[in-house]
Amino acid sequence: MPDPTCPLCLRPIPPDAPQSLHHLIPRAKGGKGGPTVLLHHLCHKEIHARFTEAELARRFPTIEAIRADGRMDPFLTWVAKRPPEFLSRTRR
Repeated sequence: MPDPTCPLCLRPIPPDAPQSLHHLIPRAKGGKGGPTVLLHHLCHKEIHARFTEAELARRFPTIEAIRADGRMDPFLTWVAKRPPEFLSRTRR
């Protein structure tokens, strides 16, 4: 069975890669028990570094909406050149 694909960066998520679940609506904004998506941990950290919980709840309830926001472009271009298991610090 192939590795799952990170819906944010579109790279595979190998079993040994740091990974986490992202609540599409933040738990603090009523998303507890709501839909989640599996992401690279690095990608998940980047979402929360670039967007507030309120923005995520109101304007970005899907990964497609997050990907389409221009603020993600530099990260998506940068991470596309990294191996799937890559992990680094995220600037806030």
